[in-house]
Amino acid sequence: MTGRYTFLRRSLVAGAVVSLLAVNRPAASIGQQPQAAQFDVLIANGHVIDPRNNLDAVMDVAVTGTKVARVAAKIDPALARRVVDATGLYVVPGLIDIHAHVFFGTEKDAYLSNADTAVPPDNHSFRSGQTTLVDAGGAGWRNFLQFKEQVIDRARTRVLAFINIVGSGMKGGPVEQNLADMDPKLTAMRIKEFSSLIVGIKVAHYLGAEWDPVTRAVAAGKDMNVPVMVDFGRHTPHQSLSDLLLVHLRPGDILTHTYAHVEGRTPIVGEDGKVRPFVWEARKRGVIFDAGHGGGSFVFRQAAPALKQGFVPDVISTDLHTGSMNSGMKDILNTMSKFLNLGMSLADVIKANTSRAADVIKRPELGNLTVGGEADIAVLNVRRGTFGFIDTEGSKLIGNQKLECELTMKGGQVVWDLNGISRPLWTDVPQTNGKH
Repeated sequence: MTGRYTFLRRSLVAGAVVSLLAVNRPAASIGQQPQAAQFDVLIANGHVIDPRNNLDAVMDVAVTGTKVARVAAKIDPALARRVVDATGLYVVPGLIDIHAHVFFGTEKDAYLSNADTAVPPDNHSFRSGQTTLVDAGGAGWRNFLQFKEQVIDRARTRVLAFINIVGSGMKGGPVEQNLADMDPKLTAMRIKEFSSLIVGIKVAHYLGAEWDPVTRAVAAGKDMNVPVMVDFGRHTPHQSLSDLLLVHLRPGDILTHTYAHVEGRTPIVGEDGKVRPFVWEARKRGVIFDAGHGGGSFVFRQAAPALKQGFVPDVISTDLHTGSMNSGMKDILNTMSKFLNLGMSLADVIKANTSRAADVIKRPELGNLTVGGEADIAVLNVRRGTFGFIDTEGSKLIGNQKLECELTMKGGQVVWDLNGISRPLWTDVPQTNGKH
């Protein structure tokens, strides 16, 4: 293990240490001439998986400033001020979670809208290789400005949002049953105002028999050309999942909690153990299926037979909040590891959380390592051994692979480094006499 985390020594230029990254100190190879350096950081010898650019091989990735500068089979380390040895690791675009709840606040009885059941984004993103989190309906048109100023503008993580069709957002209980507060025109106006941040519309938790929340969200979605994400179930009387997927949703709209088996919703796998025909039909017409693990919406008895039949998720998301992170879900890498152990290839799992996720939210500039693009990068380890994974019913799957994040870069800066692979050995760092 020592070899993986040994790095090139830092050099001095005119007696002063060259500052390379805002959060790191420099390391340069012995004999390297600093003036020849073209790149700030070189991630060398890692296995690059970049589905957008059809890359799946051992390659080097060079970063200059905030951008990806070069991706090639072999880049001369003398051209970089700092070299990170990623031998045996996977270098992938920064991960995207399209279903999280990060409208953190202190409002009492507000569920996932300015309450402490939601989580601060930076507390959970970088340590899991995520550079983009999409809040799924915490704010509606009434309180989106508060969400922006309180969370989005302060986070180092890129935070985007599905805006709730309920004007007051996801405050739970009676607030989310108020049809009078589901205004497609005002929702569309807020999306237009903040089109760089709002990627879609969320429908969730409505218990009535009416289809109004969905139809109003779809109307706003058509107006603004953004997708609608639906958390479906628990309606009284029971509503048809087939009608939702084949009649109400458009191509590009999203069913979240795909592998759930909850009261009041038809599961996608029937009692015969087969994925229902109308679910396959919905996929063919372009409906997106999101894992949306959450605290109560992912069971192996749905996911295992579905994946065995080839019904894999388009995107893998967490439904992150305090309930899910402290139970079976845990984090995005634990969730992705479940699908890896259920038979998805590593490349497909990575795609579901990079280029595919970016396409679903219509942000194709994200989730890739294209030269000139933002240097959002995750370096992952696939650990081998015996691991247990828990679903939302408390059942366990035994697997032999588990993803772990070694390093995360956001905009060219190292924001997470589990084992110090971007750092020099302390014995190689000149004494600073307490000055940093």
